[in-house]
Amino acid sequence: MVYVLNKNGQPLMPTENYAKVRVLLKQGKARVIKKCPFTIQLMYCSTNHTQKITLGIDSGSRHIGISATIKDKVLFEANVELRNDIVDLISARRELRRSRRNRKTRYRKTRFDNRRRLDGWIAPSVKQKADSHVTMIAKVHKILPVTDIVVETASFDIQKIKNPDISGTGYQHGDQTDFWNVREYVLFRDGHICQCCKGRSKDKILNVHHIESRKAGGDAPNNLITLCETCHKGYHKGTVKLPKTIHRGMSFRDAAFMGIMRWAVYEKLKVIYPSVKNTYGYITKNIRIENGLPKDHHVDARCISGNPKAVGDGTVYYYKKVRCHNRQIHKCTINKGGIRKRNQAPYEVKGFRLYDKVLWKNQVCFIFGRRSTGRMDIRLLDGTHINASVGYKNLRLLDIRGNYLIEQKKTG
Repeated sequence: MVYVLNKNGQPLMPTENYAKVRVLLKQGKARVIKKCPFTIQLMYCSTNHTQKITLGIDSGSRHIGISATIKDKVLFEANVELRNDIVDLISARRELRRSRRNRKTRYRKTRFDNRRRLDGWIAPSVKQKADSHVTMIAKVHKILPVTDIVVETASFDIQKIKNPDISGTGYQHGDQTDFWNVREYVLFRDGHICQCCKGRSKDKILNVHHIESRKAGGDAPNNLITLCETCHKGYHKGTVKLPKTIHRGMSFRDAAFMGIMRWAVYEKLKVIYPSVKNTYGYITKNIRIENGLPKDHHVDARCISGNPKAVGDGTVYYYKKVRCHNRQIHKCTINKGGIRKRNQAPYEVKGFRLYDKVLWKNQVCFIFGRRSTGRMDIRLLDGTHINASVGYKNLRLLDIRGNYLIEQKKTG
């Protein structure tokens, strides 16, 4: 597909007439706006005839599926990989700031809590995912005259997942009912017995240990376990190993994300676009099975759009959301002499930036690592290694990096 904009920058119906596109470009009647997906803008006045295009959005916590279709044809399909590092980055920033306050202002008087969250506030990690949904829909609107948007919203009953037999007042009496705090509940759950030595150490002092770090796993009960002080200290010293049977329980982070995010995305879209509808996952699954389609994000989005039998040329665009800069200006580990060095790479190395799209031996790839000597680590967007150390003189810059990296793929 070649996506077409009129003279005023408004999207028209795309075309597959490549010969005509070449003639227009050669005669100067059109110019290239974007190479991936390939988009041109007409330099003369034209008619604005369009068709009804439905955009299906398979919303998710880690991936988004996008499919723009008409009755029997796929016009655009994409899979988008979202960022999942926001929680870790905010946790690292919090630790660094607390450490700095402890060093610099240890004797500062306690201040009142004079900050409050505005109405409609959502966590930064959820807000970033919701904003990414809106941004990707806006990108499609820039190249296609979309008339309708259908978004799949999902609601997860986490208590039902934990206990399939729960009903009625059972929802009001969770596992931690009548317990003073999480620690008290974990000790009761484990029978006040060390889960490592089972009491063989004769140590009566019990601690609550995080199976995964507090930064990664949080303080949820399924991430906590009872250990005696002897085993707890021995584990952190490296002299004691926990049994292999001890592992974190099921994580419901993605389900919680979707529960919060689904209405945030839907309400934002209703404000921006005139025709927005929602559907549900069980409907999408039923349509996909009835039509014998494979399970994939962009295929689900095609079913959501209401045209599951629409046929395309097999082109699927793969987007990856990346952070703009490494703004962590302090290292967690202090260098010799108590020196804290800026943990930030140079803006450019030999004319290349991180995540620039380059061409190496007729293969399109991205820069995932740079060295001051000019050696580059190039990979595909899915992380496939191409060359861990290639000279910058052997690379040709195709596109400067942006917030969303894009790669064109062919499906079977």
